[in-house]
Amino acid sequence: MSAPVDLLLIPGLLCTDALYAPLVPALGRHARLVVANHRRQSTMGEIAAQILSEAPAKFALCGLSMGGYIAFEIMRQAPERVSRLALLDTMARADTPERMAGRKTAVAKARAEGMGPVSKMLLPQWVHPSRLSDKDLCATVAKMAADTGVDAFERQQSAIATRVDSRPTLARINCPTLVLVGRQDAAAPVAEAEEIAAGIKGSTLVVIEDCGHLTTMERPAETGHAVLNWLVGRAV
Repeated sequence: MSAPVDLLLIPGLLCTDALYAPLVPALGRHARLVVANHRRQSTMGEIAAQILSEAPAKFALCGLSMGGYIAFEIMRQAPERVSRLALLDTMARADTPERMAGRKTAVAKARAEGMGPVSKMLLPQWVHPSRLSDKDLCATVAKMAADTGVDAFERQQSAIATRVDSRPTLARINCPTLVLVGRQDAAAPVAEAEEIAAGIKGSTLVVIEDCGHLTTMERPAETGHAVLNWLVGRAV
């Protein structure tokens, strides 16, 4: 590329810029990185509108998990502003009643016990089983949850629970798109990524082996390689 592009990174639920920190050394040489704040509003529409109001005029867009849900909403509100799209460990479907109920339970637990117990509860869904003994990784996940806080967690859960089904609008996405997922992702399984990739014409699907939901943190080398190739327009 002749000049760095603007790359907007949207974290997942209870995640901060630490989610993308392992990719910064590789991506920072090719893009101006901006991590969006997705903690202030309680609907996907409001979150996307706020992010767009603060974003560059044209940008590449990458979202993981909840960040992917927000990315879908951005693509509905302002597709002309997105030059490239990367959807990591996410799904296009709306929440089921069971998932909605689980979100209410998690918020209630956070209100009663704090973010620490909630982080521990979510870890088995978020990381590969072999990484549950990784003290540094688990500590980073716990710190992201603590930094997010209970109020923002409740807003995020509300936004996720009330999001629309993005499957009907997948076919409208026509920019270069990467769909990436961890092979053992328990929160957004490979089948969900396959569904997204099938719905977006010309998209590229990458599955990261021996990896759970937090691909950027669990397998930064492999994930960074795929994201960098997508960013600069090389074959993944």
